[in-house]
Amino acid sequence: MNDETTLSEAESDIDMAADEQEPEQDEEDGTDAETPEEGDAAEPDAENVVRFPVNATEHAQLMRMAEALFFAAAEPLDIDSIAARLPDGADVGAVIEDLQKAYESRGVNLVRIANKWMFRTADDLSFLMEREAVEQRRLSRAAMETLAIIAYHQPVTRAEIEEIRGVSVSKGTLDVLMETGWVRLRGRKRTPGRPVTYGTTEDFLVHFGLENVGDLPGMDELKAAGLLDGRLPPGFDIPNPSDTGGEGDGEFETEEEYGAALDDHLEQETSEDD
Repeated sequence: MNDETTLSEAESDIDMAADEQEPEQDEEDGTDAETPEEGDAAEPDAENVVRFPVNATEHAQLMRMAEALFFAAAEPLDIDSIAARLPDGADVGAVIEDLQKAYESRGVNLVRIANKWMFRTADDLSFLMEREAVEQRRLSRAAMETLAIIAYHQPVTRAEIEEIRGVSVSKGTLDVLMETGWVRLRGRKRTPGRPVTYGTTEDFLVHFGLENVGDLPGMDELKAAGLLDGRLPPGFDIPNPSDTGGEGDGEFETEEEYGAALDDHLEQETSEDD
């Protein structure tokens, strides 16, 4: 009798224990978990959201932003234009100041022009941007006449040029011809005062396609080309130019002689300016 009672009580205890464990299993299985209501919106996937950089307001990031603006800008930017593109509250003045210091020793510098800012090549590297080009210059009528006289009458002095033209040589005319590289100081006349004589250069021959000055066109050729009037004054003649010069003409023997002659030429030009 006692054994049957004990067995019955044990079965009852097992059933009670099973009832207590069922809710816990339901919680583990999620049967009692709350389900979202229909009105609740689902959270967006974080990987598909492009967010503004969290550190955008940090100074280093602001400098990078301003740097990108200056490089992409087609014209100088003022403070307001820069501030409009940076996050609110950014210290634009401090950003520009630090960016300018960072570029002080680089190939490009951040400079202010007309209260605007831009990147510009460093002054000490400006020579890299230089480009040589031949400048086309038209000679004046006085220069052309003087060149023709020198070419046909060389070696010829300044006084002789003026005598042939009938007027004084214009100020700077000989300098222009010498800068062009077509006329040079040739020597000194062996006459009182030893005046400087002028002649043409190798560049003159190359430009006009001549082998030597003796190949310059004569009177008949100039007439045929229409460069001379058919009614020339009596006794008019065109000399035969020569590289050697005539009697009494002397070449420079040393660089010192040429330097002294060049000084005389420049002094004469300067005296005309005065």
